[in-house]
Amino acid sequence: MSRAFVKEDEGEKAPMIPPRASLPAGVPNYVTPRGMRLLKEEKRQLEGEREEALQKKAETGERYDLELVEGKLKLLQERLHKARVISRPPAQQRDKVRFGAVVKLRDAAGALQEYQLVGVDEADVNQGKIGFVAPLARALMGRVVGERCSWQRDGETTAMEIVDFYWPEGAD
Repeated sequence: MSRAFVKEDEGEKAPMIPPRASLPAGVPNYVTPRGMRLLKEEKRQLEGEREEALQKKAETGERYDLELVEGKLKLLQERLHKARVISRPPAQQRDKVRFGAVVKLRDAAGALQEYQLVGVDEADVNQGKIGFVAPLARALMGRVVGERCSWQRDGETTAMEIVDFYWPEGAD
C-alpha cells in the first residue's frame, strides 16, 4: 500500500473527551451565581493546562494532552456561552420552590433530607446539590411548604413532604 494513504501518526489515538453533565435539548443552561463562578474557575484552570500542553508539545512534539485540554475547553466554552445566571428571587417571589432554593424534605420514615436545586454542572448529590432537570427537582418546582411530591426513583414511586425551603445567603 502506498504511504500516501497511511496516517503518519497512526499509533496515536485521538483522546476520549469526557462529556459534560447532560442537559436536555432545548433546555436553557440555568446556573446559580456560585455555579457560574465555578465554571469560570474551571475555564481559567483549563487555559493554564492548555499553556502547559502547548509547551510540552513544543518540547516533545506530543499533542495528546493538548487535544484533550482543547476538547474540554471547547465543551466548557459552549456551556458558558449558553449559561443563564439565575439569582435568588425577590422576597415576594419566594413563596414557592424555585431554582436555587434549598429544600428540606421528610420521607415516609420521617427522616429529613436537604437538597439545593442547581445547574447541571454544579450538581453533586454528595453535597446535597441536584440538577434542576433531575426527577426530584422537577417534582419540587413550584411547590410550597406542607405539600407532598412524588417521583420515580429506581422504578418505584418515592414520596416526600416539603418541610421548608430557603435561598442560601450569597445566592445573589
